[in-house]
Amino acid sequence: MTRELAFKRRPAASGKTTSVVLFLHGYGADGADLLGLADPLGPHMRDTTFIAPDAPEPCAGNPMGYQWFPIPWLDGSSEADMTAGAIRAAEDIDAFIDQVLEQEEITPDRLIVFGFSQGSMMALQVVPRRAGEIAGLVAFSGRVLDPESFGQGILSRPPVLLVHGDQDEMVPPGHFHEAGKALEAAGFDVYGHIMEGTGHGIAPDGLSVALTFMAQRLGIDPEAR
Repeated sequence: MTRELAFKRRPAASGKTTSVVLFLHGYGADGADLLGLADPLGPHMRDTTFIAPDAPEPCAGNPMGYQWFPIPWLDGSSEADMTAGAIRAAEDIDAFIDQVLEQEEITPDRLIVFGFSQGSMMALQVVPRRAGEIAGLVAFSGRVLDPESFGQGILSRPPVLLVHGDQDEMVPPGHFHEAGKALEAAGFDVYGHIMEGTGHGIAPDGLSVALTFMAQRLGIDPEAR
């Protein structure tokens, strides 16, 4: 049985929703952490509603936040705990995407999934294994959970934008290249951007690249007001 995810929602600035950006936050954070990106993005995506769920579990490494799955080298959990947690969280996210599509009355091709760190890992795991191809997937500072088996069970291949800081010590930038190779080997169109001088975070240049990617995929003119 999937778990119901609490979420926060920022309605479209125009008052009419024709597309949705679904944010998946990182380890130890919550939905509000990424929903703040609606402030700089919203004026350029006026018909887009932004939705950000909280992960289903309190974070073992940060009790004030949440986690999609435990991380052994941060919280002392086991590899088995991590694997089981990721599988269960994937089911939760899959069900939540269905919920968003229904409630916002949009088709998959009007949805962008935007992840950061652990949220990117979950996005890369879940989205390609859904039959309805979404408009695009944006993955900041993440990685493919199992590169060797990634190509198994693929049902859709939306365009993917990978963005990573070259000074990221939490998720080393080598994972950026590893994810790109795994995605390309599985037949995805992959775009990439390295944020120079950036650690584990989202720099303005990376967000600008993400905005351009999302606008193109949704057929939006980001300069229109």
